[in-house]
Amino acid sequence: MLANLLAAFGQVFDPYVLGVILLAAIYGLFVGSVPGLSATMAVALLVPVTFFMPPVPAIAAMVTATAMAIFSGDIPGCLLRIPGTPASAAYTDEAHSMTKKGQAEVALGAGLLFSVIGGLIGTFVLITAAPSLAELALKFSSFEYFWLVLLGLTCAIFIASNSPVKGFVSLFLGLMIACVGMGNPAGFPRFTFGNSDLLGGLSLVPIMVGMFAVSEVLRYAISAGQKMKVVQSKIGNVFAGMWGLTVKYPASILRGSILGTTVGALPGAGADIAAYMAYAVSKKFSKEPEKFGTGHVEGIVEASAANNSSLAGAWIPALVFGIPGDSITAIVIGVLYMKNLNPGPMIFVTNPVAMYSVFIVFILANLLMLPLGFLTIKLAKKILEVPRNILMPLILLFCIVGSYSINNSAFDVGIMLGFGMLAYLMEENGFPIAPTILGVVLGGMLEENFISSMIKSDGNFVAFFNRPIAGTLGVLTILVWSMPIVMRLLRKKQITEIYVNG
Repeated sequence: MLANLLAAFGQVFDPYVLGVILLAAIYGLFVGSVPGLSATMAVALLVPVTFFMPPVPAIAAMVTATAMAIFSGDIPGCLLRIPGTPASAAYTDEAHSMTKKGQAEVALGAGLLFSVIGGLIGTFVLITAAPSLAELALKFSSFEYFWLVLLGLTCAIFIASNSPVKGFVSLFLGLMIACVGMGNPAGFPRFTFGNSDLLGGLSLVPIMVGMFAVSEVLRYAISAGQKMKVVQSKIGNVFAGMWGLTVKYPASILRGSILGTTVGALPGAGADIAAYMAYAVSKKFSKEPEKFGTGHVEGIVEASAANNSSLAGAWIPALVFGIPGDSITAIVIGVLYMKNLNPGPMIFVTNPVAMYSVFIVFILANLLMLPLGFLTIKLAKKILEVPRNILMPLILLFCIVGSYSINNSAFDVGIMLGFGMLAYLMEENGFPIAPTILGVVLGGMLEENFISSMIKSDGNFVAFFNRPIAGTLGVLTILVWSMPIVMRLLRKKQITEIYVNG
């Protein structure tokens, strides 16, 4: 273990890797600071660049860019009342209210410091939980993986959508996309319509880039680029008074970090869900709930800790089971496969040095956030003045080049543009795109484990419940499925009783 750890330090603290981390940090901070450019989009745009990198710097670039973008999304939220990333939307009104009261440095300082603390706590949970879960996962067969994937897809529908029906439709669209081509247990071409380009299936990276980057470019183009006005608020020393907040709200920091890590580990949830839940929990347990919404820092403290800790939490199921915790780790899983770091319980046995390197990068990225985040806050007004009518066409150009470079195929560019339009139409009509991505990533795994299990059991479905872990996961999945029906029946019963007792 010590030898692997030393080797990992050697890999991470190589000048080339450190240079990649620094550039990725600057890139992530910039992308997060520009309203409309999400952390997922930042990672999707990095994928073509990682083709030319060894595994450790490729993963380091993604980890660092994500952490930085999630934090820097707070900056336009605070100064413009336009969240830079969805993860910052939960407390945008709170931060902007503080800015109008002349407390911008307190709001931004809290967002920075407690993002770092939350990220470090989440990383500690990742380091301790992932190897332990991997030992348990070694006992998993196709029966357990089938139920686990099914449970993850089910949770994604209910957690990541206000409308479970729309989440369900979105998920089935992703599962249908995963069926295209010959990548199925029978090796039979499906939904190819005689097109040889579809025999290998639809490439994941063009789909990701299209749905997360091109859709944002389309949204900007259609909105005709509204001009943004920055609230002129003096930003002094953002670290002043932070120790006082740490002493005053230790329970909020810890609660937000644990909640964020837990929510991050749920498939399809992500940092934005974690931030909303943490903000709501903070208000629920606050001694001053009436101050929320008027420019009160307590909610920002807890939600900032939650959104960054969720990033590390999302890596737990991604590394151990190959099941993405959010859309960012869905992209990362694709890169891991390209770099021959196949996710699963054996990754800690076959590639221990790479895993230790990932853990070190998480710690380094969060520590690096303090000085670089401070500089970004100081330069915030300059970053927000970058003309988006120049920035968006450059992003589209990079998307096209990146999608083409994967297979040197113009067909992939068409896939990217098509899925960009699809994602835009879905989001405009309230259909979440996270379940679609999870369906694409996990569809093959679901089918493969189901077919393998049916062959092993000679078609006897009872075998899916015979093993203790499989039975537990199966019952849990069925309970999650039946919960909305039970809740609806209870509500009807209550309404009937009220009407009868009337």
